[in-house]
Parts: sequence; structure tokens; C-alpha cells
Amino acid sequence: MIYELREYTAVPGRLPDLIRRFNEHAVELLGKHGMEVVFISLTEFGPQTMGQVVYVLRHDSYDALERNWTSFFGDPRWIEAKRLSELDGPLVARLDRRILTPAPFAP
Repeated sequence: MIYELREYTAVPGRLPDLIRRFNEHAVELLGKHGMEVVFISLTEFGPQTMGQVVYVLRHDSYDALERNWTSFFGDPRWIEAKRLSELDGPLVARLDRRILTPAPFAP
């Protein structure tokens, strides 16, 4: 089991649009393509307080992670949702991504 931490920093003024895209499309499609959303939030404290969506996905393996994202990005519904949500420009200024595995000392 591996976990993927993703941090999306919104283009200034576009956070509501990014949240709308997550609510209306992305979260459902992540599940459809084999990715379990373990946690999703807005940053409440820190340098990106006003414009960041952070979430954690669970994958069975690295191979599953690659298959899941390939399937997700190729989904016609995602392609259209992304296109329509970005008619006025991009929503994401920066994406940071980390792959995490449970530590041997974790409970």
C-alpha cells in the first residue's frame, strides 16, 4: 500500500473554481479510476493558506498508481471537465506531489 500526497496551489482568484471542479468532477472520477481519497482539505495555516487544496490518495502499488492516473487522464469526462473549467485560464499555478509509504515504526 502506498499513499500519494498532492498539493494544488490555485492561480490567485481561482480557488473557488478549483474547489468546484473537485466537487463536481474530480473526486468521483478519482474513485472511478481506482484511487481512494483518504483525506482532502484546504490549507488553514501556513504559506498557502488562501489558495491550496491538499489531498491524499491510497494506491495498492506503484504499478496501480501509474495505471490509475493513465486511466484518469484519458477519461473523456475528465478531459471535458478540465477543458470547460479552464476556459478563463488555468486553475492550478503549482502542483506538488509526494509518494509516501508507511514507516516501519508506524502504529
